[in-house]
Amino acid sequence: MSVAMRIQDALAEFALVLEGNGRSRHTIDQYRRHVHALISWLAPEEDVVAITTTSLARFLASPAARETKKGRERRPGSVNALRGSLKGFCAFLHEAGHLPTNPARMIRRARCGSLPPRYLTTDEQARLLKTLRQEDGATGRDYALVHLLLATGLRIGSALALRIEDLDLERGEALVRTAKGDRPTVAVLSQALVEHLRWFVGDRTRGPLFDGLCVRHARRRVKYWAERAGIRTATTCHTLRHSLAMRVFQATGDLLVTQAALGHASVLSTATYARADRERLREVLGA
Repeated sequence: MSVAMRIQDALAEFALVLEGNGRSRHTIDQYRRHVHALISWLAPEEDVVAITTTSLARFLASPAARETKKGRERRPGSVNALRGSLKGFCAFLHEAGHLPTNPARMIRRARCGSLPPRYLTTDEQARLLKTLRQEDGATGRDYALVHLLLATGLRIGSALALRIEDLDLERGEALVRTAKGDRPTVAVLSQALVEHLRWFVGDRTRGPLFDGLCVRHARRRVKYWAERAGIRTATTCHTLRHSLAMRVFQATGDLLVTQAALGHASVLSTATYARADRERLREVLGA
């Protein structure tokens, strides 16, 4: 028999379970945002019994779920992510005994094609690094960070978590302790990056590689330098990751090599780069 519980309290319990199961902070925060959207639409003090199949359907059909705060229509993939979060939360409510049935059992993800990854061309990458080399200098923190992201494809959180002790410049490797899914991995460092990091690290032997730099500030710096380089493509830290992936796939045509470069747990996550490489298809077809 279900026991009365506020949705807010159930969400806190759900987040704790997710944390205990080793889910990443990013994943937990996304669940929180999506469930909070439902809570705001229902009522802040509402009990979990207010979550029914009908109320979920009405919420998902409402502007609260389908429009951004600026009134623009959300992308299908974003709405699908919302559906997925609510399905996970409702499954928890049922399995934890807070609801007699799972109200999201009839919710289905919409069929929609994923957008191709946004990446920088080889010329844009070279222009970005040249701008940083000229304006930030050989030992500049921003230059070292952008070069690292472009050369390794690391996620920004993983890059900022690197310590000098994690670098093995003789072997051209970096131990990535903070990675998605809590799977420590090893990043391969190109010779050019190794030489750059030697300059950047200097006499330091311990401590954070990028001391005093947080994710939010790093994102702002990447955007700033892309604009300084005259790059029109909207550039984020993840754009640099996509750029490395496309460079590896275009050079090898091998999804498994690209998977290894990105540290993907499944090659299905890597397949998007194969779909994005239409230039290779044009070349094969003589188009």
